[in-house]
Amino acid sequence: MAFSFATPAVIQPTRLTYPKIELWIPVVQGVADRKVQNAINEAIRTEAHKLIKSQGSLDDPRSEMFGWFEVKTNEKNVLSLSLYNYAYTGGAHGLTLQSSLTFDLKTGKQYTLSELFKTGSDYRKRLDAIIAAQIKARGIDLLQPFEGIRPDQDFYIADRSLVIYFQLYEITAYVYGFQYFPISVYELQDIVNEQGPLGVMLVND
Repeated sequence: MAFSFATPAVIQPTRLTYPKIELWIPVVQGVADRKVQNAINEAIRTEAHKLIKSQGSLDDPRSEMFGWFEVKTNEKNVLSLSLYNYAYTGGAHGLTLQSSLTFDLKTGKQYTLSELFKTGSDYRKRLDAIIAAQIKARGIDLLQPFEGIRPDQDFYIADRSLVIYFQLYEITAYVYGFQYFPISVYELQDIVNEQGPLGVMLVND
């Protein structure tokens, strides 16, 4: 099974299986610069292994692990994807972790949240206000009052939106799953780094 898109990047799932583990890891192909392609794939592999390590030991005979991914954006030389890792290591239920990566397919640069915005812009204050408003509007039951995002808050880019999200247990109980907060790039355009992935999404073509 392969996923292809009308951009230079083609995402080919690679399946790795072990007695208790099944992992589907994306491999990027078709990038013009082979060094850039290799760097992106190495970053993806490194992050996938971080998720595996974060899940802890699989020594329990009942334990298991399953990893998969979703491509969120693959256009305008921007690749944004999420890696997921579910593991049961004992206890009442398993745990799913999610980690997202956003790349410039021309340079291989991996973007942090702060790099999506203009230097000196108070982007966290803006995002905090938007997220707080969504929490109120959606009636989300929080574990504790929302105090704002972390500097390294998880995010991805999808459908010309910045999606901020929170891990299981981070702001809500496990039963509510991951909490996602989509924010249109047009709502942020005055503080967006025009040379970054969000800036590209503002351009209609």
